[in-house]
Amino acid sequence: MLENFSFRTIVEYLPLFGQGLVTTVWLSALSFVGALVVGIVLCAMNLQRGWLFRAPAKAYIDAVRATPLLAQLYFLYFGLPRLGFVLPELVVGILALSLNSGAYISEIIRAGILSIPRGQVEASVASGMTYTQRMRLVVLPQAFKVTIPPLLGQAIVLVKDSALLSLISVAELTRAGQLLASDRFMPAEGFLTIAAFYLLLYYGLKALAVLSGRWLGTAGARA
Repeated sequence: MLENFSFRTIVEYLPLFGQGLVTTVWLSALSFVGALVVGIVLCAMNLQRGWLFRAPAKAYIDAVRATPLLAQLYFLYFGLPRLGFVLPELVVGILALSLNSGAYISEIIRAGILSIPRGQVEASVASGMTYTQRMRLVVLPQAFKVTIPPLLGQAIVLVKDSALLSLISVAELTRAGQLLASDRFMPAEGFLTIAAFYLLLYYGLKALAVLSGRWLGTAGARA
């Protein structure tokens, strides 16, 4: 089955795969930072008692989680220019990944905050702490330990989702494999090499998640 498999062609295209890997890494890192910002804002809105902030946050989270990332990506890629916003493909890709992953991260952060025993919050109120002091000294330090492993798990998902950006011609890892497959008519070499690189990224992030879980005294994230 692999008698015609060309390792020489893979070696020849390794510089292209290397460039795609670097692009995937920094693109995913920027998207994850953006997703954290979106997630924190959504979580803060969702924890408000009034519906003025909670309703839009819940509607956004439900809309993002109920629709595929590909549809969201195409909506931004083709829809924004019709509204007068022409953005580079990379910016559109980072925006799509940030807005999508931010909805999931907001729920991770919210679950971490709500996991803090109610008695601790009531005790901090009784001791005279302000809301900011309660969050800074009691809630957030404990929620941090709970949320880090699942956040790293979400980072793994985001890296894999970044492969969809090849559909809007972003020169990331998957795009490199597509170019090899189209140039040499060797889809097996192209896509197996892609899989190998994503596997390396996956195990690197998974190891980081396990290490963080041990360091924080929690179970490592599973992906």
